[in-house]
Amino acid sequence: MSRVVCCGLTTLDLTQVVDRVPAADEKVVARSVTVDVGGPAANAARTVGALQHPVTLVTALGAGPVADLARELLAAEGVEVVDVAADDGAPALSTVLVTAGTGERAVVSTNAVGRATAAPPGDVLDRAGALLVDGHLLAAQTALAREARARGAVVLLDGGSWKPGLEDLLAHVDVALLSADFTLPPELTGDARARDAVLDAAARLGPVFVAQSHGQDPIRVLAEGRRYTLPVPHVPAEEVVDTLGAGDVLHGVTAMHLANGASWRNAVARGARVASRSVRYAGALGWAAGG
Repeated sequence: MSRVVCCGLTTLDLTQVVDRVPAADEKVVARSVTVDVGGPAANAARTVGALQHPVTLVTALGAGPVADLARELLAAEGVEVVDVAADDGAPALSTVLVTAGTGERAVVSTNAVGRATAAPPGDVLDRAGALLVDGHLLAAQTALAREARARGAVVLLDGGSWKPGLEDLLAHVDVALLSADFTLPPELTGDARARDAVLDAAARLGPVFVAQSHGQDPIRVLAEGRRYTLPVPHVPAEEVVDTLGAGDVLHGVTAMHLANGASWRNAVARGARVASRSVRYAGALGWAAGG
């Protein structure tokens, strides 16, 4: 079975469920509070682990109690961790407010921009069928993506937002799966008013398959010059519990199926089905425990 390697951000998330997000100078009481691992690459790796598939997470944890807790939580979920932090700093921290009744979220987070990293070990891609990168830890990701391509592994970008230097990484990406909020700098987009300007601009930077998710709306795709959409299973509003991590589930499931040899189209379609199911449960992995 081909391994999935995920490279990128790990955070420690403090998640509180509230009736509504507070206004300025207002205090609200949370319905519940949880502390868990988060971050795009980490949640994708956890998703793969929840599906009982071999997975390695290349990330920057560092030292201290926060790093130790993150490492412990990941190991308990079957995720092998390769720590490339070149300093003793702690992982990024996120505060997440989930609105009860809608599942919408508001996030305040530090990130890994500027974090010093060491080169990943040479054997981290052994037996890997797919590499997922999230735009964080760009130096490590670009090196891994170049090597993965040379080994014949599929490289998948979780494009949550544009980051300086991402164009260098995209040159080594096969599949770019972008969020609805993803935009490129004006000098790269061309006619930003065009419906598929983001897809066109991303494709010009290297990926052969570019897709952009839009919540429960169809996923728009540009693949080898052909445009089409992929349906997303509908979830009634009253059944939505938590949208936190749904995008990461989409990317994790997609990466797993790419590693197993699925076509780009089928891998994304399967990811969309599981991601839609995930919003019916609390937390990034509630869907796995809930069946």
